[in-house]
Amino acid sequence: MPKKLNNALTALAVKNAKPGRHADGGGLHLLVKESGARSWVYRFMLNGKSRDIGLGAAGTDGISLAEARDARDALRLKVKAGIDPLKERQKEAATALATAQAESIAGITFKAVAEAYISTNEGSWRNDKHRQQWRNTLATYVYPVVGELPVGEVGTAHVLKILEPIWKVKAETASRIRGRVETILDAAKARGYREGENPARWRGHIAQILPARSRLTRGHHKAMPYEAIPAFVGALHDREAVAALALEFTILTAARTGEVIGAHWDEVDIEKAIWTIPANRMKAGREHRVPLSPRAVEILLSTRILRKDWLFPATNGGRMSGMAMSMLLRRMNVDVTVHGFRSGFRDWSAECTAYAHEVAEMALAHTIGNKVERAYRRGDLFEKRRRLMDDWANYCATIPAAGANVLPIRKEAAGLNQSH
Repeated sequence: MPKKLNNALTALAVKNAKPGRHADGGGLHLLVKESGARSWVYRFMLNGKSRDIGLGAAGTDGISLAEARDARDALRLKVKAGIDPLKERQKEAATALATAQAESIAGITFKAVAEAYISTNEGSWRNDKHRQQWRNTLATYVYPVVGELPVGEVGTAHVLKILEPIWKVKAETASRIRGRVETILDAAKARGYREGENPARWRGHIAQILPARSRLTRGHHKAMPYEAIPAFVGALHDREAVAALALEFTILTAARTGEVIGAHWDEVDIEKAIWTIPANRMKAGREHRVPLSPRAVEILLSTRILRKDWLFPATNGGRMSGMAMSMLLRRMNVDVTVHGFRSGFRDWSAECTAYAHEVAEMALAHTIGNKVERAYRRGDLFEKRRRLMDDWANYCATIPAAGANVLPIRKEAAGLNQSH
């Protein structure tokens, strides 16, 4: 039986040891690599299995021989007690890692996650207005409450503190904010920054606390009855502002405000009388061709001489403000919205023409029918829409007959239709 080693190494032996494994006794070994690097290892037997656990570097800048023997003796006591020092170390390392990760996550704020989410996803959003709305609503309503709070700590109470002050008075804005907060918290969970249910979730959660938002709370767009539109268009001809031309063009094309004020000349083919709005500027995310009536073309010819990038530029040559046409309506003391003229067009088409429903819906760039119907109708009914828009322009240019039952332009809001 080989003699058991006991303190076989000396400090000088440790210093001069050649590459290999050198036993000191009691399971302590000195490992020397070909590079000269030295380390201490304790080998132990537990449950019939031999295992090694490193003790650290050896040498002048590492653990001395005496320190290595002390460490070995401490581990031997654990092994005798049935404790696996290797598993214990792994557990301690896992705990330390979890603690470090928790501390790191605790430093990740809601605002940091939100900004990262916006930066990653804004390229896929359809327009600059949508991107700006995300940033503005978060900065105005959300960040003051939870912006600097660790994202993992955001709870229902915080969400309610954000929503309750505006839930009834700014229902549409509040609903969008709730959805944005929910999205950001979902992103945080996906990245491992938080756990549990999303406190901004509507179904089964916020819906049980806040009253449901009726569609009516969004507020319909006040619309001028189509009978009054020709007189109003005539009144626009007395205005010299570019906003008046833009509003008439908007009425004649049944377009949305953003589509008109964001239009560039490269979207227009004057010769063919076609305005092609790219998909990234359309609400439905699809390219939309607009047939231009002779009057619509005449309007564009009058603004083209301004030689600006936009069809309807602002006074300084830049893009017209989204409020320019609304302010014009206010100055004219007309209590309707620009968007409401789309409703007037739709009512006129339904009540005064024989054009099919889908022709008017396509003119408004609405998504029509179900998936099967859309699959079979792959065209955009462009020529039919051109005839429709020409008829609409002719109607808008009609001079009301004396004594005709035409509502005055200054009609009060109570008598106005509501848009679709």
